[in-house]
Amino acid sequence: MPIKKILIVDDSPTERYIISEILKMKGYEVSFAEDGDAGVLKAKAQMPDLIVMDIVMPGLNGFQACRAITKDPVTEKIPVILCTTKGQETDKIWGMRQGARDYVTKPVSSIELLGKIAALG
Repeated sequence: MPIKKILIVDDSPTERYIISEILKMKGYEVSFAEDGDAGVLKAKAQMPDLIVMDIVMPGLNGFQACRAITKDPVTEKIPVILCTTKGQETDKIWGMRQGARDYVTKPVSSIELLGKIAALG
């Protein structure tokens, strides 16, 4: 399934802007959620082709939101790429155990992010 619609879940307006500009330049349709709770709700309502999600957010963090999305029969097929400043190997392993399909550290490299998206599509 080709990836066209991407949901960005991040509490930082700056990070949402940076990631959305990278994605829009490649023709992706982008929507936003400002925290994990909103991300889970928007994932169900919009059924995006991919979710790019931060980990450190108020309320439901990215690990919890990723787990909720990937374990729900309605949204389990939506791939999640965690995109965060948490760059320790243990964070990456834990993220993948929560159901994430890939992991990118900030500051975001457009080449790395777009390559990971292409590999999923």
